[in-house]
Amino acid sequence: MNKSDVMELKKRYKKESCTIRRMAGCYVDANKNKVLKLNEDFLNMREEEFYKFMDIPKKTMTGAIGNNILELDFPTEEEQPGGKQHFLYGLRASALDNEDLLDRLYDLIIDGYNYVGNYLILVFHDVYDVMAKTSDNIKTGESDEVYDYLLVSVCPVALSKAGLGYRQEENRIAARIRDWVVGVPDLGFLFPAFDNRSADLHRVDYFIRDAKDSHPEFVADVLGCGPKKTAAEQRKVFSAIVKRAYAGAEEESEEALIGIQESLNNRIEAEEAMGGTGISVTLDASTIEEVLDENGIEGEPARIIKEVVLEEFADELPPAANLIDNKALEKSAKEREKKELVKEVASLKTEIKRMEAENISGDDVKTYDVVVRVKPEKALQIRSQVIGDKKCLVIPMDDNENVNVNGVNTKL
Repeated sequence: MNKSDVMELKKRYKKESCTIRRMAGCYVDANKNKVLKLNEDFLNMREEEFYKFMDIPKKTMTGAIGNNILELDFPTEEEQPGGKQHFLYGLRASALDNEDLLDRLYDLIIDGYNYVGNYLILVFHDVYDVMAKTSDNIKTGESDEVYDYLLVSVCPVALSKAGLGYRQEENRIAARIRDWVVGVPDLGFLFPAFDNRSADLHRVDYFIRDAKDSHPEFVADVLGCGPKKTAAEQRKVFSAIVKRAYAGAEEESEEALIGIQESLNNRIEAEEAMGGTGISVTLDASTIEEVLDENGIEGEPARIIKEVVLEEFADELPPAANLIDNKALEKSAKEREKKELVKEVASLKTEIKRMEAENISGDDVKTYDVVVRVKPEKALQIRSQVIGDKKCLVIPMDDNENVNVNGVNTKL
């Protein structure tokens, strides 16, 4: 699934273009009891409810691909009778008209969703007539494929905040009645996957709101797929590996981590400069060895980083971009610039003091074509500039400042 696929589906979740046929759901309490079940003709719902429910599919399919949106592969055994993919295929074919199949889905989610509190499970069934497009992305008006799919959303339900409100029937200010409010989806999935404007029955598009927690138990128990880390999780794991390699030496580990990320970022920028996307830069064995060598990381730390990285990411090598903390790199660059500026200022001050201590004489002046003596704070403002094809020394002056040239007071 790419960004274009996501936007194409989300644009359809409007009253004038919506074709969602049915919506089923189950409200689950904190004790995992099914409190309420619903199954409705979606297009015939009350208008105010229709728009509120319509927001949920859009909010489910929100976030960055690779971080909040993951494409998962079904193992072969899950496509056999009794497998999770085979079950979802049957649920889709029922068009949400089989309560037994819906109950099985609810049970799978209740058992596999690790959440403390109330939540609402919603299942949408849609049939989308995918229009063919020309090479310049213009729809031809002819059907290319009929995409028949299920979209499942799991939304936490929490009590509204306590507060005061106006009770019209009593004409007084009183404690507001607290309601159970359906929140934004915590996770969800699209079956079959929508990949390059076409259905892929061997995959499922999985959505998570918090990229730091992909809910691997849900992926395994509900969808039957192998675990897949988000970019945020990969970055966290990689950071932990580097810190582990330095056994508690925090300053050294932070320096090493920043250095490695800068090296990876340089590789991505180099590939992009060659016309690539940077995605092909992965953390394979050769890349690890190169970046460790570039940053002078050797011995035990280098051995641990290489071995644990290859072991931790054995199933899928992460793109280098997923391991880079851009905010940390920006902060590091600013700190480096600050340190360099401090060194330059210190060097200038040292030079000024040296010149003042030497107390330049007439004979010394003959050695130079130009001798400038200024206050230390003024020295930092001096710059060179080409004026009329001549290189000039420019000293900014304020109105209240005096100038002495060769012992003569001069007004500017």
